[in-house]
Amino acid sequence: MPHLYSLLALIGCLAVVLPAQAKDIDAESYGYPLHNAFEATIATTPPELRPKLPADSDIEQSDYSVRLRPEREFELPSNFWPVTKMHYRLAKQSGPAPLMFIIAGTGAHYSGSTPEFLKKLFYSAGYHVVQLSSPTSYDFMASTSRLATPGISEDDAADLYRAMQAVRAQQADLEVTDFNLVGYSLGALNAAFVSHLDETKRSFEFKRVLLLNPPVNLYTSISNLDRLVQTQVTGINDTTTFYDLVLAKLTRYFREKGYVDINDALLYDFQNSNQHLTNEQLAMLIGASFRFSSADIVFTSDLINRRGLITPVGEPITDSTSLTPFFKEALQCDFDCYITEQLIPMWRARTGGNSLAQLIDQVSLYALTDYLKNSSKIAVMHNADDVILGPGDLGYLRRTFGERLTVYPYGGHCGNLNYRVNSDAMLEFFRG
Repeated sequence: MPHLYSLLALIGCLAVVLPAQAKDIDAESYGYPLHNAFEATIATTPPELRPKLPADSDIEQSDYSVRLRPEREFELPSNFWPVTKMHYRLAKQSGPAPLMFIIAGTGAHYSGSTPEFLKKLFYSAGYHVVQLSSPTSYDFMASTSRLATPGISEDDAADLYRAMQAVRAQQADLEVTDFNLVGYSLGALNAAFVSHLDETKRSFEFKRVLLLNPPVNLYTSISNLDRLVQTQVTGINDTTTFYDLVLAKLTRYFREKGYVDINDALLYDFQNSNQHLTNEQLAMLIGASFRFSSADIVFTSDLINRRGLITPVGEPITDSTSLTPFFKEALQCDFDCYITEQLIPMWRARTGGNSLAQLIDQVSLYALTDYLKNSSKIAVMHNADDVILGPGDLGYLRRTFGERLTVYPYGGHCGNLNYRVNSDAMLEFFRG
């Protein structure tokens, strides 16, 4: 009997010491149909497996703008006149309600497809919803960012926080019961830093914060995406580009169907046809999309800061100036190039920082490890096959978040956000 008491005492001690385990969703019971990470990333969820959401006509919503006047050494070029004010979208409930801030992913505008989906999901659950562009989008860089050189997570969070405060001041009559925050992809990393900043600023005192598919090591994630554009694709040569190849496949696909129908189910149906893209072609498509986003950042940051790397400093940029040559040059500069030529020099000049490793630690989730471990209001949902994850990233998330981490077996990068199972889990988390 004494041995039994000793064993029970030991078990009790272990229960206290051992960290809670993450929720790993069983692959067989999950039901998400796309088991190819590249396909899931591009095609997302078949329409019949998505939640039923309200139509735009059923939502009381409007776009608003507010002037934040970032203090900069240079004035914006005249062709940036549409984005001299920060724009955002607000969906209002008819009475008092909790408010959800949504932070978009890399390069994304507040009105993009994923922010729109999340808006409808949370609005249908009774939330006021505010949609914000990513700090890496050209409109946010021009209207809101003080440095217009995104990638320093603390600075990006400070810009987002100012934006949120401006929204709250402009919508002072909106009856809000509590504040919540969700971000996806890079927006999830931003959300973690915004939540941490709010612990001292206390303008919102967020009730709950959800990080959807965040990068753990930011440099690893962008390196993974940059490498995809270098994928060797059969059929591409001096006379046939990648886009020629994809267009030819789509043409044959529509010819076989006998009609052209562009809708949400297109990519899923296309990938189940004889003309489906190979893994290499899918990887190239994802990489190309990311390269366009990084080129936008490279061009906009260089132009606003008059660095002269893409656009000559002495050459005026007006409404009539063709930006095509500059954008082509920006496409030659991947994210690693942007970090080396623009981000690190600015960071060193401001902080005295030195090594790339030091910068990576400061801008990744590592910088917030203690906070994330001990903040019960923050949770993470991720996919085991996400293309932005590197070796050890899931292990870090398990150690840091414990039972506040949910790991889905499939979905690629954010491809299953609009799957009913995932959507229900998001709502359940915010219901507490």
